Amino acid sequence: MENQKKSNIKKITLCGVMIALGTVLSMIKIDAPLGGGITLLSMVPVAFLSCMLGLKWGFGASLVYALAQLFLSIGDVLSWGLTPTAVVVCLLFDYLIPYFALGISGIFKSKGMWGVIAGVAIATTFRFACHYFTGVVIFDIWCPWANVYWYSLCYNGAYMLPEIILTCIGTALLVKTKAIQNILKL
Repeated sequence: MENQKKSNIKKITLCGVMIALGTVLSMIKIDAPLGGGITLLSMVPVAFLSCMLGLKWGFGASLVYALAQLFLSIGDVLSWGLTPTAVVVCLLFDYLIPYFALGISGIFKSKGMWGVIAGVAIATTFRFACHYFTGVVIFDIWCPWANVYWYSLCYNGAYMLPEIILTCIGTALLVKTKAIQNILKL
């Protein structure tokens, strides 16, 4: 019982450190031309938690990370002048669900290095899909005369495509190191 308690304390501490690291890295970004931003591998620490500790801990940490991202951006979201329905869609599909989805990153960890990279690629692509959906809803409200599907693809793709690519490359480079392989038990 005592060993399990110590193990959980270590896991909670690790989650706190990695969530904090991901949050700080999310603040180091290059703003995309249409909006959004390309961060300095901000999703990697939280994605690695899923690989290190399993899906249960990964989803738990991802939920906390999602809440942190929401907390940091809530003022901006509320200043956009959205309808109550659009605010709910934005909160769910721009913050809570896409960042929570990072917890799935460890799903293919048993396949080794390529499994970790595939898990991260799936999680980040799902994040893009969520942002795309939100864009369709919000742009339909703001500019119903435009092709909202195309506009959402361009808007969200301008920052999410580079973010996905950089996150996968960063993950691949990190997973190739012996230290990370030992930590992830690959």
